Amino acid sequence: MTATADAEAAANELTPLADYLGSVLRRLRALPPLDLDLTQAHGNVLAEDVVAPHAFPAFDQAAVDGYAARWEDISGGGRGPSYVPAPSGTPGGRTIRLNVVGDLGAASWRPVRLTPGSCFSVAAGAPLPVAADVVVPVEWTDQGMAAVEIFRTPKRGYGVRRAGEELPAGTLLARAGTYVSPALVAVFAATGIGHVVVRPSPRVVIVATGDELVDVGRGSQPGQVVDANSHALTAAAAEVGALAYRVGICDDDPEGLRGLLEDQTLRADLIITTGGTGTGPGDMVRRVLSRREGGRAGPVTFTDVALYPGTALGFGTVGAEEVPVVCLPGDPGAALIGFEVLARPAIQLLAGAEPVFRPSVRAHLLETVSSPTGLREFRPAHVAERRGGGYTVQPLSGGPFTLSGLAEANGLLVLGERVTTAAAGSTVDVLLLDRRR
Repeated sequence: MTATADAEAAANELTPLADYLGSVLRRLRALPPLDLDLTQAHGNVLAEDVVAPHAFPAFDQAAVDGYAARWEDISGGGRGPSYVPAPSGTPGGRTIRLNVVGDLGAASWRPVRLTPGSCFSVAAGAPLPVAADVVVPVEWTDQGMAAVEIFRTPKRGYGVRRAGEELPAGTLLARAGTYVSPALVAVFAATGIGHVVVRPSPRVVIVATGDELVDVGRGSQPGQVVDANSHALTAAAAEVGALAYRVGICDDDPEGLRGLLEDQTLRADLIITTGGTGTGPGDMVRRVLSRREGGRAGPVTFTDVALYPGTALGFGTVGAEEVPVVCLPGDPGAALIGFEVLARPAIQLLAGAEPVFRPSVRAHLLETVSSPTGLREFRPAHVAERRGGGYTVQPLSGGPFTLSGLAEANGLLVLGERVTTAAAGSTVDVLLLDRRR
């Protein structure tokens, strides 16, 4: 049997990534909904539709600073909306003079009515007098206090916002599954909503395992590896909207690992471990969590997935509360790719967010690349929009294991299991990474 045939045979024994993800995500359910104060709801996902209980604006109001008037009182004095302002007395210029009978601010509440030939000085947001159907901007007048001269005539309705004009009462403001953004918080507040029912942000605990690990602040040396994973995965979980807690480093001690995970189930909706998912002598996580006890399978199943980098992934539950646990490889590049492929969709599903996967585009490949036989590869890349539409994608040097490539990437080039070579000029799939730069 040739080396190529050996590789293909080994790949055939791996679980396809799509099948594996489907089996994992079907076991997860969105977290139970909570009724939260509006100020706490930002960043969460709505658990039910939200309908406006009140109209917005709530009353007829001025949209600009100026003078609230009756359009029929001023319509004969200007030359239409394009008329250039002209001071009183300018040859050829015509003005309208109205009596200013009062001032109205945003806090005014007493109802008032306009009489022919009069107007009110109004601030933006002030309630309109009855019969007012236009607000003349301050700059189109001489800004008089007892009487005002109007140099330019606006269209009827200019500067006026009618009650319910933007959002009538009963309007569907947002559907279940919608992310609560700052702008949506403003819409809710403006229509009289103080609480909304949301899916809570998942509490995610991150644990790095391995006797070789040391904390940050020093360099790695033989026998010691700086723990980059727990810091990176905590940041990744926070980026997707989780309440992320970094526990730190757990040595390869079976009882210590079991005890730590049991303790963390009290505050976690999801636990992510990194390291120890392989079958080597030091891979304690797989050995401990997959161990059969009392004739039953272990709480976590480890699967060799057709994924590059990092084929070995684990998923199951731990503790009496059956908290989901995702086990990622120990290599930092493989851990971050594993997070994107498995942990991030799990967090999105727990949060009730849709879609659970990152958006993707089809892009024009700028460089020929090769890919391992039978594995779905996720490679760091830079995506750019082309003039005239579409995208180009440039693979970054070093392949998927390089941290520098992942740090620079704004996308992940996806090469399917059957792709061994993708030629420059071909069209490929690219996951778009949300980088706040």
